Amino acid sequence: MGKNHFGKAGKSLQVCILGLSLLGLTACGGGGSESSSKEIDTESLTLDEIVEKAKQEGEVNSVGMPDTWANWKETWQELSEEYGLKHTDTDMSSAEEIAKFEAEKDNATADIGDVGISFGPVAEKKELTLPYKTSYWDEIPDWAKDDNGDWVVGYQGTIAFLTNKELVKNPPKSWNDLLEGDYKVTVGDVQRATQAQMSILAAAMALGGNESNIQPGIDFFAKLAKQGRLSLTDPSPAMIEKGEVEVAILWDFNALNYADQINREQFEITIPEEGSVVSGYATIINKYAKHPHAAMLTREYILSDEGQINLAKGYARPIRKVELPSEVAEKMIPEEQYKNAKPVEDHKVWEETAKKLPQIWQEEVQVHVK
Repeated sequence: MGKNHFGKAGKSLQVCILGLSLLGLTACGGGGSESSSKEIDTESLTLDEIVEKAKQEGEVNSVGMPDTWANWKETWQELSEEYGLKHTDTDMSSAEEIAKFEAEKDNATADIGDVGISFGPVAEKKELTLPYKTSYWDEIPDWAKDDNGDWVVGYQGTIAFLTNKELVKNPPKSWNDLLEGDYKVTVGDVQRATQAQMSILAAAMALGGNESNIQPGIDFFAKLAKQGRLSLTDPSPAMIEKGEVEVAILWDFNALNYADQINREQFEITIPEEGSVVSGYATIINKYAKHPHAAMLTREYILSDEGQINLAKGYARPIRKVELPSEVAEKMIPEEQYKNAKPVEDHKVWEETAKKLPQIWQEEVQVHVK
């Protein structure tokens, strides 16, 4: 994906920490006449009608969907080639996207955005979204969409282990393996980095906890810390390439991307056997969009086989079960490794837990880091 920690413009899969804080955002502008997109009954339109109207609009403007992220580049190219849609993107975080929608309102410059999953309900609650289910609605897992298409996840990420096989003879395949190893485990900055915080949740969920009970995860990392085996440095590509990281806990797409950047054969990437946590990114269509049908067509294309394959080329795991070309599939983690990976069930609960996590981490884990 080309950016650290699912981190386009600091996006950092901050799906579960900043969501509620967005509820306090206020509009900075707006007013004027009603935008045409607010008058659209998306349920009554056929796909052919959407395509025709999108072609007439002739362009789609996105936020947080740059060419270098998740291989969006190919999707934008194909939308241009097949439907004649011109495209521009302004890269920004999930919070900034929603703030932009709200501030501009009828003066909208963005038609569609890509946000961490917990930001979808925030945008919906603020009445900033144009619902559109797409023709793939029934193939999207329930956890990855709202009830009427205000937001829909396009791709997902799961916490994984990345092991440098030149430094570790027996790469861990489970949380128990990790605990019984003799190597350093790099988790990153749990005080600030969402990837690191989700690693704690992943361990908790695998070991009997959940988003409201992360104690099993805290206890696990406390044991590693007491063994002198926990590193809080950033598991960045530079650190990994220098040989400073033996085993890292990070998003699967980051692990795949980093390994390919350095030397794929040097690394083993595994989803822990006992379980892990899954999260994702969702598209939101601006209710005030100047090119609403083009935005609807964009979501449709993202969820198509072609769009899902494009995302997989950028190391993002598709939300739909699509058959990937062999050259793409062989770069991904085998599907069977995900059998015990589960999504967050209650994002509001996790947001509240995540607010308390830095202090708990400081008091129960970081004090033991050697």
